[in-house]
Amino acid sequence: MTQSLRPPVFFSDELRFGEGDISLSLEEYRQAVERKPQEDDLAYAKRLAAVIAKGTAHIHWERYEPAKFNQLVPIWENWILHVVGRFSGIPEFERYHFVTPEKSMERGIGICGEVSMLMTTLLENNGIEASMVTVPGHVLVTADFADKTYIFDPDFGVVLPYAAHELADNADSASQLYVEAGYKDYDKAFFQRAFTQPFKLWRGPEHFISNKYYFEKISYGLIWIVPIFLIIVALLIKPTRTKQRRDGANGT
Repeated sequence: MTQSLRPPVFFSDELRFGEGDISLSLEEYRQAVERKPQEDDLAYAKRLAAVIAKGTAHIHWERYEPAKFNQLVPIWENWILHVVGRFSGIPEFERYHFVTPEKSMERGIGICGEVSMLMTTLLENNGIEASMVTVPGHVLVTADFADKTYIFDPDFGVVLPYAAHELADNADSASQLYVEAGYKDYDKAFFQRAFTQPFKLWRGPEHFISNKYYFEKISYGLIWIVPIFLIIVALLIKPTRTKQRRDGANGT
């Protein structure tokens, strides 16, 4: 409970976007995801996509040992997730994506899947119905506002004024928005290809990664079984030892 999932520092050469990567501290991040008074649904969603992109360190996900950025959940954080990640051989647990928003923000790292789950959950927590969209190699968020549907990319902080079924016909203009946001031509080329491919809609994190979604929530309750058991044992043993010392002092 005294440890933080967030590494003390991120170096630019460790990040996909270099010096222009993560620009918010954890405290700034926590404050920025809160909805402002009188902020309408669309304004909040657009701002949230940008905030998540700025609050996330986009590490090269497969380049480093899983323990370096706490991709492998530390034993002091959740010993159940740690044991599964270390010994199961399941890649999704070896380099874990948090479902719980606070854990995701605290660790401060992520790629498209994790940040899209984060944004979807935060939108739903604020009364905005949202879904997740997968295209080959990427995950995004979509939501309806009045008579207009938008797609949000919280990994890059880009907002696309299209519905998922409109991406293929608008792949060039949609991918151009990434260049206008300051990203590279190779990013545009990637999205131009991805947006012309088949997509799939998911109703949220509980649909996107159903087993992990519920396993994470259950595990954070179960991790307390061992410490609570040890506390109970200690409380039971202490009176016995106290009585033994007292009897010894009295010579009985």
